[in-house]
Amino acid sequence: MIRVLVVEDSPVARELLVYILDADPEIKVIGTVSNGIQALQAVKEKTPDVITMDIHMPQMDGFEATRKIMETSPTPIVIVTASLDPCAVETSFRAIEAGALAIVARPQGLGHPQFESHARELIKTVKLMSEVKVVRRWTKARLAPLTTLVREIDVKRDPREVQVVAIGASTGGPVVLQTILSALPKDFLAPVLIVQHIAAGFTVGFVEWLNQTSRLPVHLATHGEAMLSGHVYVAPDGFHMGVRAAGQITLNHDAAEHGLCPSVSFLFRSVAEAYGGKTVGVLLTGMGKDGAAELRLMKERGGVTFAQDAESSVVHGMPGEAIKLDAATYVLAPEKIAVALQNLVKSNRKSSHAA
Repeated sequence: MIRVLVVEDSPVARELLVYILDADPEIKVIGTVSNGIQALQAVKEKTPDVITMDIHMPQMDGFEATRKIMETSPTPIVIVTASLDPCAVETSFRAIEAGALAIVARPQGLGHPQFESHARELIKTVKLMSEVKVVRRWTKARLAPLTTLVREIDVKRDPREVQVVAIGASTGGPVVLQTILSALPKDFLAPVLIVQHIAAGFTVGFVEWLNQTSRLPVHLATHGEAMLSGHVYVAPDGFHMGVRAAGQITLNHDAAEHGLCPSVSFLFRSVAEAYGGKTVGVLLTGMGKDGAAELRLMKERGGVTFAQDAESSVVHGMPGEAIKLDAATYVLAPEKIAVALQNLVKSNRKSSHAA
């Protein structure tokens, strides 16, 4: 039985969330509170397995409550928000920065056309997050000076230019992606393509949130657009993202892979087939196996591949599977991956120009 604490200031919304969650035989709501101060006390008294967290509440909002809970009683937190407006979603991602694991839309009532799909997504997310037994909060205070973390990567064995960097992430990924992108210089000499598993409706806000700290412009990818060096492209909801050798992004509605669309596997396979060894693949924290075998394909085609290490991962599923398959050239923490990307792309370009 998954024990859930519901934190929500609206009595009507609270009642609806309890109705949805208690309807599942594997979930039991052990308490409800209406603000962050009450949430802090309830977490200590009831020790829930998962917390559903509203953002806009009186006395103490969801962002501050999440931060304090993760500092004192680390517990899997799912942000449940009523608004899919990009600005509101962007605000909700501050709670992700503070340590929340996921963000989902709040179902809007029994008669709403999306009620069933939103209710299913909420239940699915609560169940998945309950499996995260140890929640690590990623803080900037933990980061050592970037210039001292990774030596120059020896790329003399492969002087070809890096044409594209492909990154895949799932649970815990947003903050790791923020860490990596914020460390890359504005003159980074390759396009970056990202698949981040996230609930439908939140990708636009996710892109806006990343743009706040990234020196590289972050875009929602569109079909047929040309990839530009020093630009970041995020796969939109419901579309697999791939590439053409001519330097264009493709989006399509092919069948889900590993139950996911967009899929990291699709992106990595497309990149490997289009660019062979002129690629870099990065597989970050997340549940499941999405992208693991395809990261090995990128390595076999001559690309340089990275998997996030276990210590820094919220969930070491995806990168762990890649490591088991010997798919990773390097296994590093996120801040080290950022430095390695700088060194690798810079070194490849120097070697190519010298040739």
